[in-house]
Amino acid sequence: MIKGTPELIAQRREEIINACERLYQTMSFRDITIKEISRETSFSRPTIYNYFETKEEIFLALYQREYEYWVEDLKAILNGHKRLTKKKLAEEIAHSIEKRAQLLKLLSMNNFDMEANSRRELLVSFKGAYGASVDIFREILKKYCPDIRQAERERIIYCFFPFMFGLYPYTSVTDKQKQAMEEAGLNFRYQTVYELTCTFLNRIL
Repeated sequence: MIKGTPELIAQRREEIINACERLYQTMSFRDITIKEISRETSFSRPTIYNYFETKEEIFLALYQREYEYWVEDLKAILNGHKRLTKKKLAEEIAHSIEKRAQLLKLLSMNNFDMEANSRRELLVSFKGAYGASVDIFREILKKYCPDIRQAERERIIYCFFPFMFGLYPYTSVTDKQKQAMEEAGLNFRYQTVYELTCTFLNRIL
């Protein structure tokens, strides 16, 4: 049983999530452990287990937070304009995505492990945040693309969200990967998250 007020519990959970986020900037998902996370917080490893049973649950909470941030950006698009051309809408959504590099990294690299190794109630909470992003995206399409029928809007959603899983590897390339591409003779043009997202949305809208 976790002791403390709901505010204190939320604050402690946030400290743990923030520690995980800092480590994820320089370490791989595989190398981060609860022991490493505890070193970045004011808590011992046993204390962390009061809030999260696995490191995947901590990552899932970070992942959920990233979706919640993106939902706020999408709400700003939905409520910020009376109308948008499809080209301008693609640009607005692309700008919202390019700010969420961590979301894209989690999507492309660690989604399966996080979901497989987290308790059901935490997974349900995460899916709520993910679902909110799908819902607000749907509302944006309804508002700014009134000529697109419902069935087509759903097709766009089921194209766009899987597309996001592949953005990070195409836009965050290490020097080693670049060198390997050159040595393999691949004439690959690197693009930003914004460029790829705009191109994709302009094709499907």
